[in-house]
Amino acid sequence: MATNNPLTRKLRWRDTLSGEERDALDMMTTRVREFVRGEDMARDGELASTSSLVLEGFAARYKVLRNGRRQILAIHVAGDFVDLHSFVLKRMDHDVTALCDCRVAIVPHEILKRVSEEHPHLTRLLWLSTMIDAAIHREWIISIGRRTSIEQLAHLVCEIAIRLQTVDLSDGVTFVLPLTQSDLADSLGLSLVHVNRIVRKLREGGLVQWRGFDVEILDKPRLTKLAAFDPGYLHFENTPR
Repeated sequence: MATNNPLTRKLRWRDTLSGEERDALDMMTTRVREFVRGEDMARDGELASTSSLVLEGFAARYKVLRNGRRQILAIHVAGDFVDLHSFVLKRMDHDVTALCDCRVAIVPHEILKRVSEEHPHLTRLLWLSTMIDAAIHREWIISIGRRTSIEQLAHLVCEIAIRLQTVDLSDGVTFVLPLTQSDLADSLGLSLVHVNRIVRKLREGGLVQWRGFDVEILDKPRLTKLAAFDPGYLHFENTPR
């Protein structure tokens, strides 16, 4: 059954949802807010009473150092809760911003509490989502610490392509990535000049076509090999949880 809820589409890759569970997920999307590029959805230090679910667009978790430099900690796409952890942590320890114009469902923690009490299976799936966020964090740490710059970017492209595919926003090869090269630099921990150079190398190597925000993977086997990309950390097995 088709659904307009990207969270439902994402979770269906990993388990089977009942009609009642789909209704509960749809209940989370009744309060919608739009954010423009650069607008913060959550701020470091604030006490949270809601969590944000991306319906359309891209968002990022980030920290700003005392010298003003920004490090993007995670990129979120449609179907992702950007701050589900705030339901239990309560106080934010980083900022969340819109990387492009976004539509976001604002989910009160009262609703999440009700779901956790009434839908134990759905609660496990939401818990799974936070565990996958943690797995992605671990992979990003590996990239920043041990992969070369071109391997980092190749790995990020492979990851975003498959994550968008789960919510029907990519065929695994072509997709829209509305990030500036400055955003990419802040995600990879590299300089803007260096990012420009490695994007050019991917193009010239016939691996990726990158025009504006439109990305096409031209040689997926070679790009996957370059990145040593193994999607196992994204846990796409459809299995009872």
